[in-house]
Amino acid sequence: MATLKEVRDRVMGSMGRTMYTHVAEGPINALSTCKDGSQVVLAGRNVFKIYGIEDEEFTERANLRVGRKLSLNFSCADVAWHQLDDNLLATAATNGAVITWNLSKSSRSKQDQVFTEHKRTVNKVCFHPTELHVLLSGSQDGTVKLFDLRKKESASTFHGRSESVRDVQFNPHRDYYFSFASTHENGNVLLWDLRRPDKAERFFTAHSGPVFCCDFHPDDKSWLATAGRDKAIKVWEVVPYKQIQEVHCVQTIASVGRIKWRPQRRYHIASCSLLVDFSINIWDIRRPYIPFAAFEEHRDVTTGITWRQDPHIFLSCSKDCTVYQHVFRDAKRPADHANPMGLCFNVKGDISFAASEALGGGGRAKGGSGMYASTRLPSFFRKNPDPTEQFRSVNSNLSVFTNRNRENPTAMDWFVKTAENYCLTGRPLSELCEHNARVARQLGRHQIVQTWLMLKLIFAGLGAVSDKGVVTSPSLGRIVSLSTTGGQGDLLDRVSQHNETSTVTDMQEAKSTEPPGITKEKDPSEPGDAEPKSALPQPPATDSAAHADLTHVHGDFFFGDGEGGGAYNDYDSLPNMDHIQDWTLPGEAFQPRHEIIDRNPSPEELDRPDSPTSINESETVSLSNEKFLKGTVLTPTPMNPSFLDVRLLAPLVVNMLHQYAEQGDVQMTVSVMIVLGDHLKDQVEEQIQEHWLMSYVDMLGCFKLWMVATEIVKLSYLIGVPSVGTLNQNSTSIHSNCNHCSKPLTQKGWLCTRCQKLVNTCSVCHHVVKGLYVWCQGCSHGGHIHHIQEWLRTNQQCPAGCGHCCQYT
Repeated sequence: MATLKEVRDRVMGSMGRTMYTHVAEGPINALSTCKDGSQVVLAGRNVFKIYGIEDEEFTERANLRVGRKLSLNFSCADVAWHQLDDNLLATAATNGAVITWNLSKSSRSKQDQVFTEHKRTVNKVCFHPTELHVLLSGSQDGTVKLFDLRKKESASTFHGRSESVRDVQFNPHRDYYFSFASTHENGNVLLWDLRRPDKAERFFTAHSGPVFCCDFHPDDKSWLATAGRDKAIKVWEVVPYKQIQEVHCVQTIASVGRIKWRPQRRYHIASCSLLVDFSINIWDIRRPYIPFAAFEEHRDVTTGITWRQDPHIFLSCSKDCTVYQHVFRDAKRPADHANPMGLCFNVKGDISFAASEALGGGGRAKGGSGMYASTRLPSFFRKNPDPTEQFRSVNSNLSVFTNRNRENPTAMDWFVKTAENYCLTGRPLSELCEHNARVARQLGRHQIVQTWLMLKLIFAGLGAVSDKGVVTSPSLGRIVSLSTTGGQGDLLDRVSQHNETSTVTDMQEAKSTEPPGITKEKDPSEPGDAEPKSALPQPPATDSAAHADLTHVHGDFFFGDGEGGGAYNDYDSLPNMDHIQDWTLPGEAFQPRHEIIDRNPSPEELDRPDSPTSINESETVSLSNEKFLKGTVLTPTPMNPSFLDVRLLAPLVVNMLHQYAEQGDVQMTVSVMIVLGDHLKDQVEEQIQEHWLMSYVDMLGCFKLWMVATEIVKLSYLIGVPSVGTLNQNSTSIHSNCNHCSKPLTQKGWLCTRCQKLVNTCSVCHHVVKGLYVWCQGCSHGGHIHHIQEWLRTNQQCPAGCGHCCQYT
């Protein structure tokens, strides 16, 4: 048996080195190599170049973006290099054009033919593997076109059952000469025959969202890999006259943009993410939980992958304007650094724990305590090691802890209650933050509570005394958290804010100044009226009750240099100020001082030091503290708007959103984005915002919170993500397709405008259905409800004979 080191030596034993080149023109959208892999073509919005791949570096061979007038035909979304002719290229343009390029032309411009039959952006172009003049293109307009390069127009048009085609690929095996696959926006994969453009030969639903790419296996004729926005890579067994089955599935951490089978390795496939993740992962589909190898050289999203006819070397391009050559001997092996422990739990509250025997996982399992009971699984559940696998194997033991309290399992109840009770719009920002903080406090999520309160302080006005015992100091720029005990309900209203540069005279004058906007709360122990007299409206009783527990949160005082010679915690010694304060609003916000007469400063004033460490200022601060300790209440000064610019804190809030998203709490991330709205405008990329919103909407769908999901989609306009806001518009109408020509029925009635046939005939009895009509969303065939039910009890395929496997739910 070969050792692990010997196996790795065989994997890494290849020529070449890891190298890269930077393209100054801009990001790269796609790449393709010639037949022998010695040259690579790079294409993008402002890039269209050919590079030679040398032993030590990339060398530029040609720049195809030349000409007097550079139109949108040079803005490329995809590029393909013919594997039979090194002089033939094809590009997909963003304006809907398909262009071919002939490198053997003697002229400066190498453009050969331009096909403008697509109405929208072309997403993919693909040459036939054995035919020189056959080219396929898939467009955003929902059609696939077949071009014969010897003609000036398309030979055939294939109409997909979706609004856009994401990828098209020919089957590379000779037994499937006329076969190709197309992936679509609605999650379907269609298998076509070139000789039948009117109808797909077979089709199936592969993913729960758009399918971005597909790739036929180079060795196994029956394997087709697909990947999409649902973060999954799936391998399908496509055998003629048999039901299409999923044989492998790899779950990734982000939407998958590109996949490519590794040559000469049956179980290895490369993938790159559409968002978030910048690395390129090589997966062994037999071990789908951790990548076999990872390459992390790129600093932005990877947009293309291609192998150099060698299982140890491949090329990649990225939006960071670089193209890399990767060699397997420089790859990172995540399995070697993985934690040999695992922990998981289900919706019933059961917990499973696996640990390596070397870490003590082989110890004897206890019977459990409290609400859990443990069980050790027998050793025959272990997987037998396979000597052909190149993965590191770790022997571990698995223990399962069963939740005894089935009535109250450990579940995501907090997620449901938070989604139902959060308020994201319709109120002022301060009220939204307070309401959401109350919801989080009731669920025991204290970190979320503090986050909402901090957002309120930052964006809803600084310098205001909060009813939660939190005030801000404009002079010190710090937040002071207070703690009250025993009946001193008006202590929070008597907290003073003062500047370090205040003089003794100013503080004495401020003693008689009425604090504007501060009201007195009645001590319950004092006799008098039941309701306190206040010049300002009091908050609702329910709001005060909900926040009563926050007054017992202990905090610290923060003092500046020279302040607070000792801790002052004797709150009861503060004098009662009721007899010296008139709790009515004054006529003026600030009482005027004596008239200031312009005069020249005296020499003594000019010689006075301005340093904050001067003796005079230290004495002033010391005296001010002494006055404060004697019970002097200073006039609160309003926060200067120029003191703290919220735009300086926006990047900090953005980092907080990324942290919550990385922790898996996308609910908090989306809620904060919607509540803040324009405060975070242009701070987060639109693609990342769309990723967060779609992830939250998907989670809400898993918990059947359809109303909340619809509200989130509606509110997505507040943060400027139109692609999410249109989901409600796209999903409000359901159009069935004609069961004869597959045209969507957008008009009223049951008569198809294309084939002029009735579409509501029953597929079993072939009579017109009067009343309720049931149809399959996959193949568009249907009929009477009782007829379809009886048919599907004993049959799996459609009664119309189309070969689709229908399901009645």
